[in-house]
Amino acid sequence: MKPSIVRAIYFSPTGTSRSGAVAIAKALDENAEEIDVTVAGRAPERISFAKDELIVFGAPVYGGRLYRGAVERFQQFTGHKTPCIVTVTYGNRDFDDALLELKELAEALGFVPVAAAALIGQHTYGQIQVGRPNESDLKEDREFADRIKAILEQNRFEGLEVPGNYPYKDGGHRGKFRPQTTDACTHCGVCVRECPELAIDPENPEKIDDSRCIACFRCIKVCPVGAKNPNTPEYVAFAEGFTKKLEKRRENQYFLPL
Repeated sequence: MKPSIVRAIYFSPTGTSRSGAVAIAKALDENAEEIDVTVAGRAPERISFAKDELIVFGAPVYGGRLYRGAVERFQQFTGHKTPCIVTVTYGNRDFDDALLELKELAEALGFVPVAAAALIGQHTYGQIQVGRPNESDLKEDREFADRIKAILEQNRFEGLEVPGNYPYKDGGHRGKFRPQTTDACTHCGVCVRECPELAIDPENPEKIDDSRCIACFRCIKVCPVGAKNPNTPEYVAFAEGFTKKLEKRRENQYFLPL
């Protein structure tokens, strides 16, 4: 099978999940399209994909699971025995049941997972695996895509197994930390527009709806003047300990049909 078109579909607040999914998609087809579902309401409401297309899904791991908002966004897509590659990105602790959850979600939506990957990315909190995925990681992703091409050419769409357990562990919840805003804020509105759950008040970016914020720190990453930061005493103490706990390097894991 040669896909008529390849698309990367991802929920990626800080860009790490996008990096791996797009690297794989572009290695399979340099003209691969991207569908970013990170921000609520920005992606198309519903899309159906044909059997001769190929989708690469990408999502971050939240406490060993998929974030519920990512699940909701992916549920707007429907496959018709459409082959797909499922990838999750995690910050050096563990991906637990997230990859299995994404595989089974894809199957429930009519897709056929033909390959999977658990990728390392810089953790949102602390200083863990800083700079990853780096060029070496992306090179591994592209090499993985070359192996997937052989699977597609042979029409080997059965037998993919990934780690995980069912029932899934408790997880997928939003984080407890909340971004802070300094006087440097110019009220430009970038953080308001880019918040995945529209949790930032358009009239006053210092106000964050606690019931909506998922502590993804996307607003910190996208602020053009560096006015957003995580630096509460509680966060600083947590981040220091968390960084030490997860200092041991972990590697990307790739899965193909048996």
